[in-house]
Amino acid sequence: LFPATLTYDTLRFEYEDFPETKEPVWILGRKYSVFTEKEEILLDVTSRLWFTYRKNFPAIGGTGPTSDTGWGCMLRCGQMIFAQALVCRHLGRDWRWIKGKRQTDNYFNVLNAFIDKKDSYYSIHQIAQMGVGEGKSIGQWYGPNTVAQVLKKLATFDTWSSLAVHIAMDNTVVMEEIRRLCQSNFPCAGAAACPAVESDVLYNGYPEEAGVRDRLSLWKPLVLLIPLRLGLTEINEAYIETLKHCFMMPQSLGVIGGKPNSAHYFIGYVGEELIYLDPHTTQPAVEPNDSSCLPDESFHCQHPPCRMSIAELDPSIAVGFFCNTEEDFNDWCQQIKKLSLVRGALPMFELVERQPSHFSNPDVLNLTPDSSDADRLERFFDSEDEDFEILSL
Repeated sequence: LFPATLTYDTLRFEYEDFPETKEPVWILGRKYSVFTEKEEILLDVTSRLWFTYRKNFPAIGGTGPTSDTGWGCMLRCGQMIFAQALVCRHLGRDWRWIKGKRQTDNYFNVLNAFIDKKDSYYSIHQIAQMGVGEGKSIGQWYGPNTVAQVLKKLATFDTWSSLAVHIAMDNTVVMEEIRRLCQSNFPCAGAAACPAVESDVLYNGYPEEAGVRDRLSLWKPLVLLIPLRLGLTEINEAYIETLKHCFMMPQSLGVIGGKPNSAHYFIGYVGEELIYLDPHTTQPAVEPNDSSCLPDESFHCQHPPCRMSIAELDPSIAVGFFCNTEEDFNDWCQQIKKLSLVRGALPMFELVERQPSHFSNPDVLNLTPDSSDADRLERFFDSEDEDFEILSL
């Protein structure tokens, strides 16, 4: 069998099927057998929201690009990992997309949050323009850390989802900070930064009562993103077992990263290969039809997913987890602690109860010139954009 190949910027794919192997297939916390559950594997993959390059969308900022071909792959991967969080939040991990089957309003609410227009919460327009505050000009390549920081800012305005988004910097997850963030009684962190619920919800086409629910819930659903560097120029083999275990956890949102200068959304693994969704295909932008229904087939990857050797992974990644309840978070913490006992598995990050005194504030959003070494390293690797076609503005 030949490895998966893809003709970029067309919709002609040549993909090999899943290998006939006794190794289990793990997809975002679910374990499958190729021999008995191949249909279930493909249905699970197809049900993930798949965001690719698009063309002919409204100009970003009114006068900017109308396509993200050549520069938007990490932004699209950020959309995919965040869309998976919204699917878990509003539809549940067991939800499946079946071609031709009528979907619920909540499904279309999730999808509408990512449509290529300026007033969708997590659109390419919002991500690109919010990135300007992170030092990224529109059309510039992002790294995993930058897209995570931008999504955290945008989630503040998504009162319907009411998520607590935490980005663990310095390879350290501080449990106390996460509990403080998730146990806040406001619909979004920093309520002053949120627009009025009514105008915000109607502006985004969501139901009027959406932002009000869960206002006083005891635990806000957590999206935890952990930017990591697992080696200098290639992944350190000692991290591979730990990375695999991340896909085995029920809280898994997958991983964003890729090969050098080519971003992918990794959703699982089989044997020594990662399974991923690839954004490097340009599709026309989608507009709602006359009945205000959104044609959604192009947002689901309906062929076997791509695979690549774990050893080829660029060491700069961000790992994502979703904890809907406090029990989910406690369970995740226990799994991470057990993982540190696995032989031959080097921990990718540290889990601590309280913030070490020598740390800077991990929630600083703006990457200033005197920011941490991790930020400077991220800037350095983010700047490797010479292989990209940067669209002229």
